[in-house]
Amino acid sequence: MPRLNPAPEFDVATWLNTPQPITLASLAGKVVLIEAFQMLCPGCVEHGLPQAARVRAAFPTSEVAVIGLHTVFEHHEAQGTVAALKAFLHEYRIGFPVGIDQPSVHGAAPRTMTAYQMQGTPTLILIDRLGRLRAQHFGHVTDLRLGAEIQALIGETVPAPATAPATTTLDAVCTQEGCTVPSL
Repeated sequence: MPRLNPAPEFDVATWLNTPQPITLASLAGKVVLIEAFQMLCPGCVEHGLPQAARVRAAFPTSEVAVIGLHTVFEHHEAQGTVAALKAFLHEYRIGFPVGIDQPSVHGAAPRTMTAYQMQGTPTLILIDRLGRLRAQHFGHVTDLRLGAEIQALIGETVPAPATAPATTTLDAVCTQEGCTVPSL
């Protein structure tokens, strides 16, 4: 089996629809769906964002986290403000957390978009419960395929955290007051 790499962390300027910033580490133990979009992208508005909303409604939040990533690489003047994105999210009733991708200092694609080597928007990303990048789809993905991929990730057995190796067994002396460790 090929080695699975950790997913790159978000590089977000601002978070909306959440009281605090989100990190992949804070989502450990959950399958994470990231929907990368631009509000002026027809495929995002018609397919990507509604599909992300359906996933959020279909799966328990204890198992699957749905995150939007507004990653603007064109028409910056029209969609590059927080106020415009807030209005868009309100009008389209997007209730899941949305991060605004940090712009590049070189004028190229935004930072998270670059870290994931996205080709454009919409891009759908799936991260497993151990924080590893498992799937990345540019363009439209059918609900059936996406549901099967998410369900497979939910069903994977997650290894238990490593524990410290056992040391010498000690015969503790226990009473009603508590247990004492005998001298070695």
